[in-house]
Amino acid sequence: MNSNSTIQTTCPYCGVGCGISAQVDEQNRQVNINGDTAHPANFGRLCSKGSALGETIELKGRLLQPKVYGRDASWTEALDLVADSFLSTIEKYGADAVAIYGSGQLLTEDYYVANKLMKGFIGSGNMDTNSRLCMSSSVAGHKRAFGSDTVPGCYDDFEQADLIVLIGSNTAWCHPVSFQRIRAAKEANPALKIVVIDPRRTASCDIADLHLPVAIGSDAILFNGLLHFLNQQKALDQDYIAAHTEGFTAALNAATVSSATIERVAAQCRLNTEDLHCFYQWFAGYQKVMSLYSQGINQSSSGTDKVNAIINCHLATGRIGKPGMGPFSLTGQANAMGGREVGGLSHQLAAHMDFSSSDDIDRVARFWGSNTIARKPGLTAVELFDAIYDGNIKAVWIICTNPVVSLPNADKVKQALKQCEFVVVSDCIANTDTTALAHVALPALGWSEKDGTVTNSERCISRQRALFSPAGSAKPDWWIITQVARRMGFEQAFHYQSPVEIFREHAALSGFENNAEQGLRDFDLSAFAEISQHDYDHLQPVQWPVNQAYPKGRARLFDDGQFFTASGKAQFIAIEPRPPVNLPDKNYPLILNTGRLRDQWHTMTRTAMAAKLNQHKPEPFVEVHPVDAQCYELLPNTLAVIESCWGSMIARVQITGSQQQGSLFVPMHWTEQYASRGRMGSLVNPVVDPISKQPESKHTPVRIKAYQPIWQGFILSRRELTITESEYRVKIKGEQFYRYELAGETLPEDWHSSVRKNLCGTETPNSQWQEYQDSAKGNYRAARIIDNQLDTVIFIAADSNLPDRSWLTGLFLKAQLERLERMALLTGLPPLGIPDVGIIVCACFNVGEKTIKTAIKEKGLKTHQEVGLCLKAGTNCGSCVPEIKALL
Repeated sequence: MNSNSTIQTTCPYCGVGCGISAQVDEQNRQVNINGDTAHPANFGRLCSKGSALGETIELKGRLLQPKVYGRDASWTEALDLVADSFLSTIEKYGADAVAIYGSGQLLTEDYYVANKLMKGFIGSGNMDTNSRLCMSSSVAGHKRAFGSDTVPGCYDDFEQADLIVLIGSNTAWCHPVSFQRIRAAKEANPALKIVVIDPRRTASCDIADLHLPVAIGSDAILFNGLLHFLNQQKALDQDYIAAHTEGFTAALNAATVSSATIERVAAQCRLNTEDLHCFYQWFAGYQKVMSLYSQGINQSSSGTDKVNAIINCHLATGRIGKPGMGPFSLTGQANAMGGREVGGLSHQLAAHMDFSSSDDIDRVARFWGSNTIARKPGLTAVELFDAIYDGNIKAVWIICTNPVVSLPNADKVKQALKQCEFVVVSDCIANTDTTALAHVALPALGWSEKDGTVTNSERCISRQRALFSPAGSAKPDWWIITQVARRMGFEQAFHYQSPVEIFREHAALSGFENNAEQGLRDFDLSAFAEISQHDYDHLQPVQWPVNQAYPKGRARLFDDGQFFTASGKAQFIAIEPRPPVNLPDKNYPLILNTGRLRDQWHTMTRTAMAAKLNQHKPEPFVEVHPVDAQCYELLPNTLAVIESCWGSMIARVQITGSQQQGSLFVPMHWTEQYASRGRMGSLVNPVVDPISKQPESKHTPVRIKAYQPIWQGFILSRRELTITESEYRVKIKGEQFYRYELAGETLPEDWHSSVRKNLCGTETPNSQWQEYQDSAKGNYRAARIIDNQLDTVIFIAADSNLPDRSWLTGLFLKAQLERLERMALLTGLPPLGIPDVGIIVCACFNVGEKTIKTAIKEKGLKTHQEVGLCLKAGTNCGSCVPEIKALL
């Protein structure tokens, strides 16, 4: 690797799989990030998270040395302990007493080796992955309908569609680059219709011709109704149904029973009848229809049925596998697809073979040369951690994920790991909610050091390439797993010296006995079975299958009407809609919906490092409808306690009409590392879909009440602080400062003494203090200045009536404070004539709300394009465009 070079790699965040052109200065460990203009997933465009990747490669907070029971250890000691502990557990309790829990953040090569070790040689199916939490309903729906886990279409279909339906997906925030591609398609073709089906009015509705705010959990009724309507309108492709499908009559009968009339569907889905009829007519009338769906469909106790209800409508109209049409699963993670390819889910074996077929088990055993291959599925995510809690799994290895935060009923997960006999965690971050419970912590490479492949939502395989040499003693995940496998006695099967060797084997297995005589499988990379190191290093993005028939990949599948079922025909599934398992009652009368934010990712271990990504939504928050806010006596920007049968959290109240009455929305991202009581997972019910075993994360009965601490406040400091004396605390990294939002239930004896003792450490001769206190009103304000530079400022009040933070945070960028700024410090307001940017709207270019409002007023800006030309806001990822429009 050259000390200064440009390297093409792939973004590590969502399933869009954007290409990145990274200008690397290895000597100074710095990188300039740009979109790869040649990559077919993004053509140069990046979202706010991808654009900020250069700010997330710092070594502060990295796990750089193996740790054994909290102390630094050598790799030899740590690996020996892991192997010996797994072997002794297996000898004493059997292979099913150990487990591996992986992640869609792993590279395909890492995933392959982990899966091979657990299922192929340890002999247990107990390897599952956090993809169980986001994509397993889609996997199950594909498998039932197509006989394979196949995404039929591709991103190019967005430009060719006449109607795009976004279902249970805030695409604008969760897949921003794909959303901008759809926006561009609509701008180029105004006749393109966009329908958003989502209980919330999200940023994705900005380009929608129609928004259907369905009742949470009613999607199967909606699409059963659509199937019935298509039949009534004679909009079915009867020739296609007869030639290429089975089970239509049963599916139509079930749809008729549940959804016989538009009026009945509208009532059950709580929709306007005219709007519903409009959607049904559009779907019937337009030939090129794309149905893009994500977690709002998948994360349900009937998620698999919802997926099949959507697919049924495409099969019934023959709209699948052809340009501009088909169901399309928007994958959550950068390599959730790659994990599905190698068998990362516990019911899968490898290379799109699974435990349901004895032939597949025999085939993989022969290919791997294993006599100890697992013969049955292992435990799925929720089951696996329940088994740890119950003491049935004695040793677990968690790789590249943070289940103490992300799993439902997360407090139970935390307790399970606390009492587990042996917990191994591989991670690149030292302090997470999960590494805190590890007996052995193994330092893995971070994104900028990894070398391997990932697969995105459209089946496109791309290379992640290392930008830097490994930091500290960190190692690739495949290397770590291989070393443990060798120590467990499986050296002959784990001889790998580089990622390309693993990729070759993965490709060879995908083509092994993959033919019409022995069983044809969709996933086939056999063209890469002998790929050279040079060709691997220079591998360009390509959509599988890549084999003799399709040496350059294949954009669409099923265009020939041939499927991977026993009959070769697609299967209609008769859907009997079911309500969510846990319904609201008098004790928990509200429904909790959960999801992702625009600028954060999963549990913030990477994104929280980038100051610009923490400004838009800096705290855990709860969206509440105005009627509910009035009912529960909640005020804007105050704190509230949300409780379920499983746990509780505290969040900042945001009152909005975009939220349905009777429902709350909370984002998923905060951990105990950043918020003392902000873990959403502790609230969520652990109910799962009986087929996919995916948790019902979108529907948990909860209650809400105002949180009434004795005091509230915030601290801004140039230094990272350790704060323990407040019940509510949130840490936010800013540009040259840290921000702490606080609330407490007990007062210190004396704020003056407490601040100096706990927050500011040793005084220096050059430090100066400003201080104000009104004990009767509960107000305290103080600022510490060192060499005329702001070091720390603290504001305390009896309620949430505190000044905006934006002007104060901007002072940390100044080398010297001006006299008027010092005089105004404790007011929290800028001096007259000094601009205040306000809350950040555009994270890409750090443009605040007040800056935008001022430009609109002073320059007479009329459109978001004009705002972009003036301030650049909204011109990169475009995710903030709806907010800019709202300001206009």
